Amino acid sequence: MKEFLLIIRGGHDISGTRSPEEMQKHMQHWQQWMGGLAQDDKLVGGQPLMNEGKTLFERGKKIIDRPLAEGKELVGGYLLIKAESLDHAAEITKNCPGFEYGCSVEVREISPM
Repeated sequence: MKEFLLIIRGGHDISGTRSPEEMQKHMQHWQQWMGGLAQDDKLVGGQPLMNEGKTLFERGKKIIDRPLAEGKELVGGYLLIKAESLDHAAEITKNCPGFEYGCSVEVREISPM
């Protein structure tokens, strides 16, 4: 099996516009989906990301502290999964709960060293 990085971007700000019940249902969908990946031995790991970050340039000599912009380019989280091929990883990703709120998911194969 190969490993693939799922980069989850964008989506609507669900925390400010959804009821607690809707948020709970959405979180349950994430738990079910990720639990299924784990049960199938396809989940390696993953976490949501905070909105603040640093961007380093020029070998770390220039550092910009900034809150990361919201919107379609914001990377909200990542998952690392196992799949047979890029097409297989994309097929697995089609059920990602992030799509419920307009996220996009970039699927990238981890290059062997």
